This record gives sequence, structure tokens and C-alpha cells, in this order.
Amino acid sequence: MPLVSVVMPVYNSAATLGVAVRSVLSQTHTDLELLVTDDKSTDDSMDLLMEFARRDERVKPASAPEQGGAGRARNLAIERARGDYVAFLDSDDMWLPEKAEKQLAFAAVGTAPLTFTSYYKMDADYAGESTDFEPNGRVVQARAHVDYRAMLVRDYIGALTAMYDRTVLGTRLMPEMRKRQDYALWLSIMRDGADARGLSEPLAVYRAHQAGSLSSNKLSLVQYNWELYRRHEGLSVPRATRGLAGAVWQSLRNSRI
Repeated sequence: MPLVSVVMPVYNSAATLGVAVRSVLSQTHTDLELLVTDDKSTDDSMDLLMEFARRDERVKPASAPEQGGAGRARNLAIERARGDYVAFLDSDDMWLPEKAEKQLAFAAVGTAPLTFTSYYKMDADYAGESTDFEPNGRVVQARAHVDYRAMLVRDYIGALTAMYDRTVLGTRLMPEMRKRQDYALWLSIMRDGADARGLSEPLAVYRAHQAGSLSSNKLSLVQYNWELYRRHEGLSVPRATRGLAGAVWQSLRNSRI
């Protein structure tokens, strides 16, 4: 069986961390490692991770040498990956039990080295476990196929569902950005000629948090996407403007889902 390296950044996540970790350890595909980087938490996150590691050798926690944000924490975990595939999960989300198994089977029958799935969108206070999850949330539907051109207009890939084939792409790190690092990684993979395929079945659960006002979120989106398009992708001003318009539309649409 292929080994899956699951990357998880953690910062003050003690309240939700247990559910996220257990959702990985309860996968029907058992050949995996959970690479967790704690980004200098001040709560009990690291203590919880060490307890999980004592119980299950697949949990491999490490502390970041200094606080660097989620993107840097993910990269520190990716650098330790031994798996054939690298997958991603944040410490406040969770996978359903057959996520890895079904996505690996889906990846095996296609040629795209980057795959993703549909997922459920739940309120932030959802407290259920993956093994007793009832599909009563809203579904964010995965697109069947995505290429670089489409991704410039809209980020179709939910990071909690993404998985890339390390045997094909090698070890791919996220650009050092404060936000939108995952989007930048998908774009860099596709810019090199790879496409992505989406599995329509929802296999993960995302907790939607309200972080500030809707207007402030849109302003932040404009700032970071503009930096992504211009600095990391090297797009012209007209092309970056078209991409930015698509990103804002996506954010407005997702706020209504």
C-alpha cells in the first residue's frame, strides 16, 4: 500500500485538535504518517500531540524553531515526509474514515498527480467525530477537472482534501506567504504542466469560522491574491486583475454556501 504523509499545522488548537487527529488515525487506509508542526502554541496542543504519539507511532509531532505561521509550519512537516503521497488537514477540520482509501483509488486510475474531493461545510461549533458524522452540512462540490488557466480565475481546491503524488512531483513546498500558501502551491504544480482531478464524493469536513467582517475579509483577499498573481505567478496587470475579480466572486459565492 502507498504511504500517505498527512501534513497538519497547529497553533493553539487544543479544543479541536483531538477530533482532527483521530479522524486521520481512524482511516481505513492505515499506511500513513501524521506529520504535525506546532507553531509555538501557548495552550495544551503540544501535550495532546505527545500523548497521541505515545499511543500511536504514526503521529509524529515536532515544534517549530520559531513562530512562522501556517505556511511555514506546513513546510516543516512536508520536509519530513516519507510518503508516496502528501495530503493536508488543518487542526480544526477532519476527514471521513474512507477519505484516504477512496482518494488513493481515484488517483490510481487517472494521470493527474494532484487530486481533491468535495467536502462538507459545517458551523465552527460542530463537535462530532468522523466515525459518527451525519451528512447534514452544506456540500462544497469538487470540479471534475482543473487546469492552470481555470485556477488563475478561481481556487477550486479545498486544502483539507488535497493530495499530491510525491513519486511524480517530488517534494513540493508552499511559497513563504502569510496567506493563500495552499493556493500558491496548487498553481505552482499546475504551472509546471500538471492538472488536477476532483472526486465528487464529499470526504472531509470543514469548520467555517467567522474571522472579522465580510468587508475586511474581502480587502484581505484582494491584498494577498494580488501579491500571489503579481509576485509569485508573474502575471501582467490586466491578467492579474481578471484573476482577482474571479477570486472575489468566489469568496462572495462561498459566503452564501
